[in-house]
Amino acid sequence: MSNPLIIEAVPGTSYADITREFDAPVEALFRAHADPRLFQQWIGPGEERTEITHWDFRTGGGYRFVQRDASGEYAFRGVFHTVRENELIIQTFEFEGWPDEVSIDCIRFEALEGGRSRIVDHSVFSTVEVLANMQSEGMERGMREGYDKLDGLLAAEG
Repeated sequence: MSNPLIIEAVPGTSYADITREFDAPVEALFRAHADPRLFQQWIGPGEERTEITHWDFRTGGGYRFVQRDASGEYAFRGVFHTVRENELIIQTFEFEGWPDEVSIDCIRFEALEGGRSRIVDHSVFSTVEVLANMQSEGMERGMREGYDKLDGLLAAEG
């Protein structure tokens, strides 16, 4: 059984707080976010294949990736505003299918006892409606399935 994904989004607000624990050290968890070879293996729902088209993982850098499944392809891009190794990533996130709607994520990496770790993500959207739309389009499923794949990757890399 995987660790539960907790998404707390207070109705009427434009932000969500996302928490997920992992059975791996914080260094491995952070590396899986920093290394494009690892990142593309776990990001997104289970059936989607991911291709990194741009990756500059540093403060002031950026990224773009494309996910493909039987229904088509979906591209995402953003800017890494702040990167502190094993501690923090502040980044924007934009689905190219919804131009002009950008969220900002403050992702904290926490070391836990027993070689475990936790992600705590505060994700802010431009409006209440944009967050509601993300939720209705499968945000929870995509995150849950992606983090479940990340569990498997961390166990294999361990």
